[in-house]
Amino acid sequence: MTVRPALSSAAEELAPVSDTPRLDAELLMAHALGIERQALLLDPARYAVPADFSALVARRMRHEPVAYILGYRDFWTIRLKVGPGVLIPRPDSETLIEAAVQHFGAAGPRHILDLGTGPGTLLFAALSEWPAARGLGVDASDAALAYAGENTAALGLADRVELVKGNWAEPVKGRFDLILCNPPYIADDEELMADVADHEPAGALFAGADGLGDYRRIIPDLPRILAPGGLAVLEIGHRQRISVSELAEAAGFAVACRQDLGGRDRALLLTRA
Repeated sequence: MTVRPALSSAAEELAPVSDTPRLDAELLMAHALGIERQALLLDPARYAVPADFSALVARRMRHEPVAYILGYRDFWTIRLKVGPGVLIPRPDSETLIEAAVQHFGAAGPRHILDLGTGPGTLLFAALSEWPAARGLGVDASDAALAYAGENTAALGLADRVELVKGNWAEPVKGRFDLILCNPPYIADDEELMADVADHEPAGALFAGADGLGDYRRIIPDLPRILAPGGLAVLEIGHRQRISVSELAEAAGFAVACRQDLGGRDRALLLTRA
């Protein structure tokens, strides 16, 4: 079978387990071929179907996330190594970077903090925008910090990044012009797709009975570490704008909200009131 019908067949097979079966098939085929998806789409007739393509499709049929199969996820302008034990970067989280870029412009912040950095998602995306900035990434997960360390090296950021193990801002000293944070915000009883529930780390997803447990820990500590004139940007679930805004206002912040590409509330911007 040539590549084109193989892609169609795989997409049909993946349809029951994926919202993007054709995209999944194309990414897996490109990975099996050792090329970028764009090259595959440009001239699919050039390639023969590799022997291990069917095995990759079988892994996806078992709900393994495509990013784990590929070993990476593209986010903003960078490519991040990811795998089991680390939260996969989502396109919706780019809303936080967009908001920060709009706020700071080309001058940018000098010191950036990413609380719950995971594989370095928000921190490294921000550092890619502002070459003069330096950053600190904090995470409680050894697995996440290991991926962040690998991505630091791969992106050439070793001289601009410090990674620290800790619970939110507890180990943080000093103040930062930009604080980014994508905490867990899913209620404990909420059902998730098998791709997420069976593979991604629960500690990066769930946050108590109402999904607000980590915001209650993070927000009261932000005044201590946010520099004068600084900005904190928090990702939220699309139904959490009011509840998280109330927590931020109680801590003395003025709050604005930005929507993701789907028009859903996604990022809260906190500045000193």
